[in-house]
Amino acid sequence: LAVRDTIPAMNLDSLRAQLLAMPGASEETPFGPDALVYKVGGKMFALVAWEAKPLTVSLKCDPLHALALRDEFSAVQPGYHFNKRHWNTVTLDGSVPPPVVDAMIQESYDLVLAGLSRRRREEILASQ
Repeated sequence: LAVRDTIPAMNLDSLRAQLLAMPGASEETPFGPDALVYKVGGKMFALVAWEAKPLTVSLKCDPLHALALRDEFSAVQPGYHFNKRHWNTVTLDGSVPPPVVDAMIQESYDLVLAGLSRRRREEILASQ
């Protein structure tokens, strides 16, 4: 069986729960109802095109890691409507293993959190 046949595509409820479980995460719709934006400290770390079939999520990524992921997975593309050096858009069709998607979400969150002031980071982490 191909990987695509063995891993179910991620659903919106589980993706939203995972993104909102990040310390200090919030969900907003600043670009309209079709895009769910997830922020920490007022800065975006994920954007979900929730009506896309299959779902897509755009995530911040270290530039070299972003290229490696794009080389490894056809479902990982340069960020759609984002800085393509720092963002990937991932089609959640089941072809990218869940642990890889989880790590990409964590990396995006960590990069955005690291970009906040030390005081703001400490406030967010202390509130959990």
